[in-house]
Amino acid sequence: MPDGVGHPAPRLLMTTDAVGGIWRYSVDLADGLVGSGVQTVLAVLGPSANAAQHAEAEAVPGLCLVDTGLPLDWTASAPFELAQASERLAGLATRASVGSVHLHAPALVGAARWPAPVVTVAHSCVATWWRAMHGGPMPDDFAWRSTTTKAGLLAARAVIAPTAAHARATAAAYGPVPMEVVHNGSRARSVPARPRRPGVLTAGRLWDAGKSADWLDRAAPGLDVPVLAAGPTRGPEKSEARFTHLRLLGTLAPDALAAEYAGATVFASMARYEPFGLAVLEAAQSGMALVLSDTPGFRELWDGAAIFVAEEAGLLPALRHALATPEPWAARAQARARRYTVEAMAAGTLAVHRGVAVRA
Repeated sequence: MPDGVGHPAPRLLMTTDAVGGIWRYSVDLADGLVGSGVQTVLAVLGPSANAAQHAEAEAVPGLCLVDTGLPLDWTASAPFELAQASERLAGLATRASVGSVHLHAPALVGAARWPAPVVTVAHSCVATWWRAMHGGPMPDDFAWRSTTTKAGLLAARAVIAPTAAHARATAAAYGPVPMEVVHNGSRARSVPARPRRPGVLTAGRLWDAGKSADWLDRAAPGLDVPVLAAGPTRGPEKSEARFTHLRLLGTLAPDALAAEYAGATVFASMARYEPFGLAVLEAAQSGMALVLSDTPGFRELWDGAAIFVAEEAGLLPALRHALATPEPWAARAQARARRYTVEAMAAGTLAVHRGVAVRA
């Protein structure tokens, strides 16, 4: 991301979603870029950042948080709303005099006249979600979103995917698209030491059917330990999930969630659709054993370091095995997690932006 004399541009416009893991990705990436002299203007789309998130953003040197009030690609009600969002974001990029733009969703590229090269990240999208969850023709509400996403993938100067598996899924949904793979990263949080108690934890958007938290809910009665679930059960578009056996913790601040990672022994994610899975990484960093759905993305990241479950009938035996022998699995997961650092993510992302600037 050089300027006219070959030095890093001082400022980057990055968009984010304050609802899920993209927030964690964005703040960590902005923090990682500080070491390269890059300051970030972080534009929040969709629901506003909460007080804890504001505090996180304020802790990143040089980060400027902007609550845009603009819709997310999956909450906009019509194509014109996304077109307007693109124009307003391009205006923000112009006023902020940024040297590069980093969009968290390809649909935001639009037809706007951007003042700097645009890199977009294929974190997730309705088309890849639909193919993983249902298959067949998409409903009309998904179809137009898919069309705007494809246009953005083709219009961006570069596209980043968090795993090679998700890059392949994106190409399968939209056709060949040149993509750079940059694994997400996270920085382990330091929490007061506490004794671990046998237990299972999951975390994420519990309302999202793609997370398959219902598998854990049905498995919980077969265990003699608590099965805890952190995260919202109600989505921004008013969808809601109900569970009978999970012990719901609600949406936790980062430090509180880190304390939960440090207190239980096994982390489980049965997600059928998970382009990366930051919660899995955070759990592994904390020293938890991993029980994961057998998906291409999880295999790419955690093969040899997690217990994999291919179908629901195998979940309960896998959980029992992990609970009985958590230490070796936790050690493998923690060792693997050292690959996925904020520094590596920031370096990979910066390399993409600099490559785009050189080709501009």
